[in-house]
Amino acid sequence: METLVSETGMVVAPHVAATRAGEEILAAGGSAIDAMIAAAATTAVVYPHMNAIGGDGFWLIAEPGRAPLAILAAGRAGSGAHHDRYGKLGHDVMPTRGPLAAATTAGTVAGWALAHEIAGATTRRRMPPADLLAAAVRHAREGIVVPANLARDVAAKRGELEGVPGFAPTFMPTGEPPKAGSKLVFERLADTLEHLGREGFEDFYRGDIGAALAADLERLGSPVTRADLEATRAATAAPLSVRLRTATLYNTPLPTQGFASLIILGIFERLGVTRAESFEHVHGLVEATKQAFRLREHAWTDPLHAPADVAASLEPAALEKMAERIDRRRAAPWPAKPNPGDTVWLGAIDRNGLAVSFIQSIYFEFGSGCVLPQTGVLWQNRASAFSLDPAHRAPLLPGRLPPHTLNPALARLDDGRVVVYGTMGGEGQPQTQAAVLSRHLDFGMDPGAAIEAPRWLLGRTWGADSVTLKLEPRFDPDLVRSLERAGHAVEILPDDYSDTVGHAGLITRRPDGRMEGAHDPRGDGASEEG
Repeated sequence: METLVSETGMVVAPHVAATRAGEEILAAGGSAIDAMIAAAATTAVVYPHMNAIGGDGFWLIAEPGRAPLAILAAGRAGSGAHHDRYGKLGHDVMPTRGPLAAATTAGTVAGWALAHEIAGATTRRRMPPADLLAAAVRHAREGIVVPANLARDVAAKRGELEGVPGFAPTFMPTGEPPKAGSKLVFERLADTLEHLGREGFEDFYRGDIGAALAADLERLGSPVTRADLEATRAATAAPLSVRLRTATLYNTPLPTQGFASLIILGIFERLGVTRAESFEHVHGLVEATKQAFRLREHAWTDPLHAPADVAASLEPAALEKMAERIDRRRAAPWPAKPNPGDTVWLGAIDRNGLAVSFIQSIYFEFGSGCVLPQTGVLWQNRASAFSLDPAHRAPLLPGRLPPHTLNPALARLDDGRVVVYGTMGGEGQPQTQAAVLSRHLDFGMDPGAAIEAPRWLLGRTWGADSVTLKLEPRFDPDLVRSLERAGHAVEILPDDYSDTVGHAGLITRRPDGRMEGAHDPRGDGASEEG
């Protein structure tokens, strides 16, 4: 896979239209933050099975000479979202589709609003919202060419989503799933984005759009109210970090699983692996994942109710102890819980070195499936990560933040390089981050090669009960046999480039301003020079 090079700025996104939208903003003098908003809005139109403006988002922003900053744009459970209420309605587990799954507010537009403010403070100028949303409006109004994976997902999920309010009219306007290469038009969404461009992002919560969203949610039977939307705001936070020998890695704090991503790489460094694509490389990262995920299942929740200080798990002594638990030759037993998710990661670095790592999601593919009729907004089902068991670490209660698989990542190297990287993929996000970054930093692979190389996923995938170690078939057969002999329950995926292992992206900026970047051949994305 080709690695693109630039000295004027770079954007990576999971769809070429989104990448170009960001690149156009950079070319017009916008910052990496401006470019990211434009790319995110466009992705919400052209990749609607993976994300929407009715979802959540998380940012890492790094300005040269300053500590990185995180933006947490996560929606909270609505006023009517309580485990007792759901139990009385006959549910013993959280619904994953429909109005009762649309039980949290949507934070991503609040994140755009806060990032837009930060862009003004950082660069002394910020582009108008109308300019940032122009490409998204155009694509929604003129229609998108249906990519193969969107056509496949509509067909695959038809049975569970066709009856959900708004889904069929939006994604099956002819009464049948769309064909790849056909067109879908999102006129209501175009009007909504155009209105936000004119009135500002805050209107999504406290203006005419917010009123329309609340009315539709109430009509559908969602537990989210107008007051819940009006109270929704993004917040800044200090990122979590872990110190390696030659770099400091950053990720987002709770309620995300960012600490698990950092733990994996912190443990892996302590294993002393010297050869890429070896048994030691893959086995080491898989076993480090098991250590990180065991802690994650205990501590992963709303930060105000976390039972443990996850930052303590990133201290050297804690990482050493976890590394010591790993058998270098044998696989540990692995009972895993599924954490599915459909998400997009986007990254940008501008000519001034401002770096952004961003992730936006609706959780499952198509989220709750509910498309709100007045606005055309597809609403997330992030509330599915809650439990109806009041003793669970993440019980469904009004105002609670759900656990988030989302976790954008960033690294600062001692040699002056800055790297933004990330992926979609729910359970697989920390695993793919570890695979890609270890290949790039530890073993010197360029971004395109690090992303294209075969990957794996430990644990369950959508609709499957197996907790196997799933490998793309391009791995060396000798390596596969070594993993099996070590006790890994190996399953070979059917596709050489499988969506199961996520759609990753990475940009590296060198001290002289030269940038290298790539996005995953497993998606419809691209890297673009600014």
